[in-house]
Amino acid sequence: MTQPQLPPQRAPEPRTGERRPVDPARSEACRLLCAGTYLHVGYRDAVIDELYVHRERFAAPSYGFDAARVLAHALRARRQEVAWAAGMAGLWVVAAVLTKWLIVMVVLPILLIALGRRLGGSRAVDRQLPQHFALIRRFVAFTLRWYGRIALFRLYGLLVLVLVAGAEEAASDGSVSGSFGASSDGFLDSSDSGDFGVLDLLAGDFADLNRFTAACLLALPLLLALLSVGQRGLFARTIAGELSKERFPDVAGDPAEAATGPRFRELSRRIREEQHAPLILYAKSDPFRGAGVPFEPWSLSIELRPRDTRDGDSPIDALTKPGATPAPAEPLDNDTVLQKIRPLLEELREPSARTSGQAADVMIDRLRELVVDECVFLPAEGLPSRMAFPYTPETYAMHRADAVEEGGEQRRHFLRVRVGGWDEEIVVTVFVRVHTQGGMLMLEVAPHVLPPVDPLFATADRMAHEHLHRGGFGRYVFALLRVPVTTGEALRVLVRAVAQQWRQLTGVHADTLPDGPGASVRELGADDRATLFQEMDIARYLKSVQDRIAGGVRQALWNAGYDIAEFEQKVTNVFNNSGTFVGGSVQGNGIAIGRDSKATAPAGKPSGAPPARSGGASK
Repeated sequence: MTQPQLPPQRAPEPRTGERRPVDPARSEACRLLCAGTYLHVGYRDAVIDELYVHRERFAAPSYGFDAARVLAHALRARRQEVAWAAGMAGLWVVAAVLTKWLIVMVVLPILLIALGRRLGGSRAVDRQLPQHFALIRRFVAFTLRWYGRIALFRLYGLLVLVLVAGAEEAASDGSVSGSFGASSDGFLDSSDSGDFGVLDLLAGDFADLNRFTAACLLALPLLLALLSVGQRGLFARTIAGELSKERFPDVAGDPAEAATGPRFRELSRRIREEQHAPLILYAKSDPFRGAGVPFEPWSLSIELRPRDTRDGDSPIDALTKPGATPAPAEPLDNDTVLQKIRPLLEELREPSARTSGQAADVMIDRLRELVVDECVFLPAEGLPSRMAFPYTPETYAMHRADAVEEGGEQRRHFLRVRVGGWDEEIVVTVFVRVHTQGGMLMLEVAPHVLPPVDPLFATADRMAHEHLHRGGFGRYVFALLRVPVTTGEALRVLVRAVAQQWRQLTGVHADTLPDGPGASVRELGADDRATLFQEMDIARYLKSVQDRIAGGVRQALWNAGYDIAEFEQKVTNVFNNSGTFVGGSVQGNGIAIGRDSKATAPAGKPSGAPPARSGGASK
């Protein structure tokens, strides 16, 4: 009986090579962080303080973004906002001089409104207080806001009357005294308890209230609103211009880096040397700062026992057949194991074997952009100078050669695996360390996850679009209603700028001993939540990478002639329990990524916990 003829199998089409990840200086995460410096005053000040004021600190690793470019926009945003705030403060000073300090009539209601807004807080604050205290606080805040608004409304009604009819006409029909409790001779009349006695106390004599003074006081909010419109217009043009998705990849044409001084140029060059270097100078308090939040780190140790084997036996047969004689095992060092892991990880870049070359080109699976490299952690303490530390290939080669086998405490060598998803908004980094000592093998795996960028930063495009497409009259009315708010923001900006400049001038950061990074620009601008899709991608990246790590160690042990049964058993226990296997017990710890997720963290501050940010959105 003849065998049926099968059609000849077509050779698979050649698959494309690896796809490089996007340039960190052009990534979407970098663009949003730059936009965040214009939106959030607290974030901008934290960036400047960490990267510009503290010159002695090494820059934290920048995964998927360029910290120097974020610093350039932070400095530019501060210069712009300080200029606008100074302009607003200047208007108040000029108005005070022209009105012979009758400007206090406008200042007090604005202060009451600002105080009411400050006391109002948020519902999150109310939940932390007893219910009766929360009700009292909200009542006081409501009273102050509306008292100030009514007082301001009555004041401007009087000013319009004085401007139209004159001070004498307004005084003759009792408008001045009726509004402010002042008698016709200009002194306060405390008998009228129904009027604004507090305003009278600060305003004093109204004899100088004339048409010119009224015109100045009426023109002040109009000019302040005009300045606010100009400021928001500049912000909108910046976001829609150089920070737009179309123009942001043009790094050379970014005006933020063009208008800088020698101090920034020196720090920018240094930051770009440090942030992506394989030598990581760390602070002992948090060596993995910059990589995000620890995500279920684990480790295991096994005895290196030569396996029982016979010629021709498979790995399974060798482990089950009785009477086998032990074969001599080859010496196994740390570097040998890591070199077995690396090619297995790099294979994750390859698309499916059934995928055509044309289809592979359009696949956007971020595992195709997986980055595998090595890094050496060095303590920053004890170095003579930050600027003098040599970031050269020779320096790295020396430290790498010494650290890969030494198993040191402070200097540590890691194989580093990084996957950047969602336009570098989700960054998964896995640090792998192997240590062989005393006939044992220790495998340490430390996964870290950078959560998405703060959602506030992603609203910059929408805010800019709304401002640019709002009619001119609508922009002006919106700014006019926000005059009390913008005045308070301008004062806070000036106070922060003066304080920061004072620290910069009086500090000795340039001459102090070097230190590790005090904060990560990326972690400061990160959210504490991720979407379900992002959680699923994080889990897929981590499982794929960790399975290949285990497979590489297993292959290295088998090729060297060691028993792998104990390793497979412990790896299975670790993966099933998602924790750390130490002597038969599992100690799990992780982070909460989802909206309803819960996890426990070890004592102390996790790597990705950003400091509390002061201030709010500045636009």
